[in-house]
Amino acid sequence: MVAELIGRLPGPPAGERWAGDDAAVVAVDAGPLLLSVDVAVLGVHADPAVLGLDDLGWRAVAGAISDVAAMGGEVRHLLVAVAGPADTDLDLLYEGVVGAARHHGAAVVGGDLSSSAQLMVSVTVTGCMGAGPRGPLVPVGRDGARPGDELLVTGPLGAAAAGLRLLRAGQPGPGGGATGPVADAVRAHRRPVARLAEGAVACRAGVSAMMDLSDGLGLDASRLAVASGVGLDLRDVPAHPAATPAEALGGGEDYELLMATADPDGLRRAFERAGLPRPLTVGACTADAGTRSLDGGPLPVAGWEHPWD
Repeated sequence: MVAELIGRLPGPPAGERWAGDDAAVVAVDAGPLLLSVDVAVLGVHADPAVLGLDDLGWRAVAGAISDVAAMGGEVRHLLVAVAGPADTDLDLLYEGVVGAARHHGAAVVGGDLSSSAQLMVSVTVTGCMGAGPRGPLVPVGRDGARPGDELLVTGPLGAAAAGLRLLRAGQPGPGGGATGPVADAVRAHRRPVARLAEGAVACRAGVSAMMDLSDGLGLDASRLAVASGVGLDLRDVPAHPAATPAEALGGGEDYELLMATADPDGLRRAFERAGLPRPLTVGACTADAGTRSLDGGPLPVAGWEHPWD
């Protein structure tokens, strides 16, 4: 089975060694090396009643790559470790893994297999920063926002949460008859896409802070505020056409990017020049670090929070 799985992966360029040896050997880009790891557990991060193992594999890869996008980086390599029951359809799982890696321009260079009672997929990702006028760009953290910065997102929110709700209600996805916003929402849940191009443009445009919205705007924006020592005044949260306001605020797994900047017009122009949709304003950072408001009232605690958080 291991040899069959390795056979699904593309081969390495000259001078590198990928899956099939004791360790992968890759060329390291000059400048900062970005590293992140993400774990997807069937039944926790994916509902097996409405998602296939190929969806789980795709979602695990996209979620890990989104962390690189949130720093403004470019993705390079993936290590994929799988632990699960002996009857797990690894071929179907890796169909999603390989598909997501190819879609995002990443290479699966190795990994591991083990048996366990619960199916888990761990994805480690490496990335680098693109070239700037004076060398590699500087990664964007979530701790640089300043009072007065405008907060923007790369697109409407709540699509993935709406997609899960629709799937659980028996709604077919794309290819099964769904069209328009419903199909978009189902696709957003089954096959999310990391915002690599948007993150790179935002980094070059000089945003002061950035993070991906994996757990919902309400929770993730608060994390950015705590890291930066600023308050939050959210307003006009943009909802996907298929999503409810609650899903837009706390649904999570959209993997849109939240950006803070003192020059929102410049950021929008940068996105337009890159052929990307204009970012949408969701609020601003305030000087009072204790402020957490939404449309003039208290900001609800909304979003996915692991019991260990």
